[in-house]
Amino acid sequence: MSKSIILTNDQYFEAKIQLRPYDKEVFDYIMREIDKRKGVFVSKIDELKTGVDIFMSDQRFARRLGKMLKDKYKGELKITRTLFSQDKLTSRLIYRGTVLFRLKKEE
Repeated sequence: MSKSIILTNDQYFEAKIQLRPYDKEVFDYIMREIDKRKGVFVSKIDELKTGVDIFMSDQRFARRLGKMLKDKYKGELKITRTLFSQDKLTSRLIYRGTVLFRLKKEE
C-alpha cells in the first residue's frame, strides 16, 4: 500500500528522486540538502513498499543531488529522463527527470 504526502502544489514537478530501499539517514540527508537550496521545493512524497519517491521542482539540482548521494553512500545511481511535453511558443521539448538511488545492502 502506498502513501502520499503532499507538501505544496502536487501538480508541478520537474524531477523525481527514487530512494530504494527506504533509509532514514539517506532520506534525512536529501531533505536537508533540499531545504538548504533556495527556490527548490518538494511537491509530493510517495511512500511505497519498495522505498520512497520525492517529487521536486528542480531537475538540475536533482541530478546533482544524486551524484552527491553516490559520493556519500554506497549505492547505484541511475539518471533518466522522460519526454513530458513541448513548449507551445518555442517548440522546445520538455523532459522530466528521474534519479534512482539504489542503496547497497550491508553484508
